[in-house]
Amino acid sequence: MINKLENLLGFNQKALGLRAARQELLSGNIANADTPGFKARDFDFAKAMQNVQSPQRVQHSSLATTAPGHIGMADFRSITSVPKQYRVPQQPSIDGNTVDMDTERMQFMDNAMRYDAGLTFISGQFRTLLSAIKEGN
Repeated sequence: MINKLENLLGFNQKALGLRAARQELLSGNIANADTPGFKARDFDFAKAMQNVQSPQRVQHSSLATTAPGHIGMADFRSITSVPKQYRVPQQPSIDGNTVDMDTERMQFMDNAMRYDAGLTFISGQFRTLLSAIKEGN
């Protein structure tokens, strides 16, 4: 049963995690708009999603296991392992800060709307599951 829920909701869970991480990154850019020398950062959401979805086999050599699926092997890619990129400024500033507030606000709002849409979609999936459970009783 848990595997079926993971199959149903796993993609959206990962997408929301990436959206939340991106929101933190963008809000950090906005917060540091007046910091001399601060370099605005972001990441490519599509590439990050591919990175998070593809399993990475990690071997912990210090653990003895009796089967390949035991604790020694893990299918995991962290959201924090997403490669961050520096934003190229449209108009460089004298103090070396690369934050363009118009770009950051636009990216922040776009990401917030997509996050909200993801939550709405997951909420709909849960309502559908709850309806199916109630109909079965």
